[in-house]
Amino acid sequence: MIEQYVLDLQEVDAVQVAVVGGKGAHLGGLSRIEGIRVPGGFCVTTDAFRRIMAEAPSIDDRLDQLSRLNPDDREAICTLSAQIRRTIEGIAIPDDLAAAITRALARLGEQAAYAVRSSATAEDLPTASFAGQQDTYLNVVGPTAILQHVSRCWASLFTERAVTYRQRNGIDHRTVHMAVVVQQMVFPHAAGILFTADPVTGNRQVATVDAGFGLGEALVSGLVNPDVFKVRHGEVVAKAIAAKQRAVHALPAGGTQETAIDSQWQEQPALTDAQVVRLVQLGRRIEAHFGRPQDIEWCLVDDGFQIVQSRPITTLFPIPETGDQENHVYVSVGHQQMMTDPMKPLGLSMWQLTAMVPMHEAGGRLFVDVTRRLASPASRASLLDVMGRGDPLVRDALETVLDRDDFVPSLPDAGPGGPPAGASAPIETDPAIVTKLIERSQVSIAALERDIRTKTGPALFDFLLEAFEEHKRVLSDPLNLQAIMAGMEATWWLNDKLQEWLGEKNAADTLTLSAPDNVTSQMGLALLDVADVIRPQSEVVAFLQGVEDEGFLDELAKLAGGTEARDAIEAYLDRYGMRCVGEIDITRPRWRERPTTLVPVILDNVRNFEPGAAERRFEQGRQKAQKKELDVLSRLRALPDGDQKAAEAKRMIDRVRTFIGYREYPKYGIVSRYFVYKQALLEEAERLVQANVLPEKEDIFYLTFQELHDVVRSNQVDDQLIQQRRDAFRSYHALTPPRVLTSDGEAVTGAYRRDDVPAGALIGLPVSAGTIEGRARVILDMEQADLEAGDILVTTFTDPSWSPLFVGIAGLVTEVGGLMTHGAVIAREYGLPAVVGVEQATRLIRDGQRIRVHGTDGYVEILP
Repeated sequence: MIEQYVLDLQEVDAVQVAVVGGKGAHLGGLSRIEGIRVPGGFCVTTDAFRRIMAEAPSIDDRLDQLSRLNPDDREAICTLSAQIRRTIEGIAIPDDLAAAITRALARLGEQAAYAVRSSATAEDLPTASFAGQQDTYLNVVGPTAILQHVSRCWASLFTERAVTYRQRNGIDHRTVHMAVVVQQMVFPHAAGILFTADPVTGNRQVATVDAGFGLGEALVSGLVNPDVFKVRHGEVVAKAIAAKQRAVHALPAGGTQETAIDSQWQEQPALTDAQVVRLVQLGRRIEAHFGRPQDIEWCLVDDGFQIVQSRPITTLFPIPETGDQENHVYVSVGHQQMMTDPMKPLGLSMWQLTAMVPMHEAGGRLFVDVTRRLASPASRASLLDVMGRGDPLVRDALETVLDRDDFVPSLPDAGPGGPPAGASAPIETDPAIVTKLIERSQVSIAALERDIRTKTGPALFDFLLEAFEEHKRVLSDPLNLQAIMAGMEATWWLNDKLQEWLGEKNAADTLTLSAPDNVTSQMGLALLDVADVIRPQSEVVAFLQGVEDEGFLDELAKLAGGTEARDAIEAYLDRYGMRCVGEIDITRPRWRERPTTLVPVILDNVRNFEPGAAERRFEQGRQKAQKKELDVLSRLRALPDGDQKAAEAKRMIDRVRTFIGYREYPKYGIVSRYFVYKQALLEEAERLVQANVLPEKEDIFYLTFQELHDVVRSNQVDDQLIQQRRDAFRSYHALTPPRVLTSDGEAVTGAYRRDDVPAGALIGLPVSAGTIEGRARVILDMEQADLEAGDILVTTFTDPSWSPLFVGIAGLVTEVGGLMTHGAVIAREYGLPAVVGVEQATRLIRDGQRIRVHGTDGYVEILP
C-alpha cells in the first residue's frame, strides 16, 4: 500500500476518519455541501503520524505504562504524557514527508497565514466529541513554522487531558491516531459558535448562536461573554447582548493578540438579527447533511459566513423514534422504577415485552408516551394527580409542557385517553386477599420453572412469548391492581385528612411501620438473621473480609462454623438471590450470580448489630405504629364529630396495614420470573458459544429478544452489530435521562416551586417523617458500602436490592424517587427520615459531611 501523507480538503469526505481524523473528515464533508464556504486547506494524514511514531520505539514502552495507570493518578499521567510529547516533538520530520507538506503549501501560498489544527481519529464522533482535547494553532506563517506546529499537533494526542479522557472512556491509546488540518486563516469581523439544537434544554427546534468580535478564540477561551441569540422557525426569539471589552486578532507576522474593543462598539451586537437567521439556515443545511444536531464554528468575513468546523453535539439526550411528525410527550420509566442507568438491548426489549403499556427506547432508557392522556381534560387531571403524588417534579414538568401554546393537542373527554390513572373498584379490607394474591403468584412462577426446563432452541422462544403473556396476565389481574391502589389511596387519605384535622404532616409514615407481608423489608431483616449466624464464627468473619472470588461459598465449608454460615447465605439466596441493583434490566448480575455483592453488607451487620436485631426492629416498629394509632384516634375523638372522624381514620389505618406491604410484592414476582427467563437464555447462549456462533455468553445482552431468537434459528450473528451496541451502551452512561422529554428533544426537569425552606437547603420530596442529623455516606455502588450506625445514605436511586443497607442507616437522601417508590416505602417501614428527588444530591453533598435530613418537610441541610 502506498502511503499518502497529504490530501486536499476537497479530496476528503466524511467517511475517511481513519485517514484524516474526525475534524478533517467533517471539514471534507462540509466543503462538499452546496452553499457552504470552507477555507481552503489540506490534511496531513494518519500515515504521516504512524511514520513519526515508528521513528521512536521507546514510545511503545511508555504507552504500555500509560495503559496500566488509574485515570485518577494525575501525577503519573502528567509525567508520562509529557515524556511522550517531548519525544514526538524532538523527532525530525523525514525529508519526503516535509516535502509533501511544503508542496501542498506552495499550491495555496507559502507565505499566507494558516490555522494548524489537530484531528484525532477518536474525535468529533457521534458518541464522544473529545472537544478541546488536542491543540489548535492560529495564524501560523511560513513553511518552517508550519512544520513545527504540525509536530506539536501530533504531540498533543498525549496531552494530560486527552490521555485521561481516553482512559475514562475505555479507549486504547494505540487505536487513536493523529492527522493534522492545515487551513487558510480567515480574518473575521465576528466569529463564534452555532448549536443547531439548544445545548441546555436539548430542544431541536431552537438554534443557539454565540457571537463575538474578532477570532472565535476569545469565546472558546472564555476571554469574553458572547452575544447569545436563540432562533426558532426562522425567527430570533431571544437575545442577550454582552459588553464585549476584549477581542483576539491575528498579528501580521503570525500569532494572535488580545486587543481592547473601542467603548462605542462594546455593547453593539456582533451580528444583526438578519445575519443570525441566515447563519442558522446554513446550520440547518449542515445538520441535514450530517443527519444529527451540530456544534458549528463560524466566521463572518465581508458579510459572508465561512465554516471552520462542525461536530456532533454529543450531550443531547436522543429522542424516541416514532416515524411521524406529531408532537409527543414522554415520561421516564427509569424514574418510576428507580433505575435511571442505561439498559442493555436485551434488558430493554424484555421489559418492553412484559410491560403493561407500550414503551419507547432512547439513550438506553425507556419512556411512556403520555400525549393522549394529556390531551383530554379528564385523563389529564388524573394523570397529573397520580404523577404529582409520586414525583412532583414530573407533574411540574408536564404542566410546563401543557403551558406551551398548542404543543399538546386537545381532545374531548370521550377521546382515546384511556381510563383515569389509578382508577380501580374498592375492595374489602381483608388480609386473605393479600395471601391469595401471593399464592397465585407463587403457583404461576413454580409452573414457569417446571415447564421451561424442557425447552431449548426456537421452541424456548415460542414458550417465552407465551410466558410473557402469563406474566402480564398476573400483573393485570384486577385484584392485584386493586390491592396495590388500596394501600396507596389509604395512605394518601390519611396524610391529607390527618393534616387537615390534626395539623400533622405525613402521619401515615409512622402508621405504616412494620406493616405485614412486605417482602422487601423482610429481605433487609433476613440479612440481619444471616449476620447472627456468622457473628460468633471468628474464622468465618475473617475469611469473609478478604473474599473476592464468587466461589467463596464452597470454601466456607472448610472453616469452623463455615457450613452453618454457607447454609444461611444459601437459604437467603434461595429466597432473594434473583435481586440486584438495577434489577429491571435482566442483563444485570443477580445476587445468586454474584454473591460477593452481599458480603460487605453482611459484615456491616455483623459489626453494627447485636444478635436478634431483626426481630427487635420489627417488633419496635409494630409497637410504635400501634402507639401512633391510639394517639391519633384519641386526638380525633376530642374534635367536633370526633367519633365519626376516628371511625373513618381507623378504617383507613386498618386498610393501610393490610395492603401497603403488598405494594412491594408484584415487583418481587416480576424479578423472580426474570431470573428464570435469564437462566434459560444464558443456557441457550452457552450452546451458541459451544457452536462457535458467539465468542462469549454475555454477547446476547447486546441483542434484542427477537434478534436473539433469529440468531438461535440461523446460528449466525452480526459481530459488527454487537460491537456497535457495546459502544453505544458505553456512550449512554454519559447521558442524564430527563424525567420528561418532548419529541422536540427538550428535556423538561420540573421544579418544586417552594419558598418554605431555609436558604441554601436542598429541596426534595418528603417521603418518611422525622428529622435526623448525621454523617453523609455518598454511595453510588452497593458493593462499596461501608456504613456505621447513625450514617445517612446519600445515593442516586435505591431499588429493592438496597433495602439490606436500610437496616443499618439513620436516614436516606436520593436524587430519584417518589412517595410510593420502593426506597420511600421501605424507609417508612423502617422509620427512617427520608427525602427523595433531591436534584444532584450526590454532587452537592460530599461523603463524610454532616447533614440534617428533614423527612417531614422535604429538605436537607448541609451543616458546617
